[in-house]
Amino acid sequence: MKTDKHNRISNQPGLQGDALLALVMDALEDIKGVDIKVIDVSELTAITDRMVIVSGTSTRHVKALADNVALKAKQAGNPALGVEGEQAAEWILIDLGDVVVHVMMPAVREFYALEKLWSVGSRFEEAT
Repeated sequence: MKTDKHNRISNQPGLQGDALLALVMDALEDIKGVDIKVIDVSELTAITDRMVIVSGTSTRHVKALADNVALKAKQAGNPALGVEGEQAAEWILIDLGDVVVHVMMPAVREFYALEKLWSVGSRFEEAT
């Protein structure tokens, strides 16, 4: 087990940090995720370093995006620590440790406004 800069214990043997974020971005872009935003929350919380927020065009698309992220992470040796919301597929959260991914329907994303909530005192990273 290793300890990260926030003193979280990690037993994840695979990718971390920028490499894990790149894997997530590729997985979302593969399935045509809409309006991908990356928020650096490393100075705001010890829970994770980055949050990725992305929209899907339908519940089926949301589920496909989440499934692709979880699959690619697992293949890279980073199985998700947790996945929530798969049943309704309006908001699926994938916890990968250093990166937490929120895959949301546009109306749900607008209602909860996570970008506004987490951007206070944080910095957005450019999603390319």
